[in-house]
Amino acid sequence: MDFSHKIITKSAQETAGVGEEIGNNLKSPRVLCFYGELGTGKTTFVQGFAKGLGITSRLLSPTFIIVRRYNIPDSAGFLYHLDLYRVEEKDLAELGVSDMLSDPDSIVVIEWAEKLGNWLPKDRVDITFSVLPNGNHEIRYQKGN
Repeated sequence: MDFSHKIITKSAQETAGVGEEIGNNLKSPRVLCFYGELGTGKTTFVQGFAKGLGITSRLLSPTFIIVRRYNIPDSAGFLYHLDLYRVEEKDLAELGVSDMLSDPDSIVVIEWAEKLGNWLPKDRVDITFSVLPNGNHEIRYQKGN
């Protein structure tokens, strides 16, 4: 998979569809770091991404509980969905972020990844979400460095 793309979506369904396609095809890296303001499509993308992994349960935003974990079908791993909007870097150890990031069988999706600070892994995909002036959404993704 080429990791330097810009995609424009015109609806929440299209945003979820992009997430589903990436979920269907992602082999590595297994950490996805999301950036973007509120309302730019991050959670919608994760819902599609989970569907692409075969997860059928309803994905809810982890804004207030910070981490949600879902079993990945036909896998020993989990999908960890983190929302760090209300978290400070000093709190990450208590959340078990190190264990999640080091679990070789699991996939970790992190909204507000800029809050990771020194915890930001080198092997990752950075995905930036924004709303364009015409109301469409832009999704840019590339391999982290």
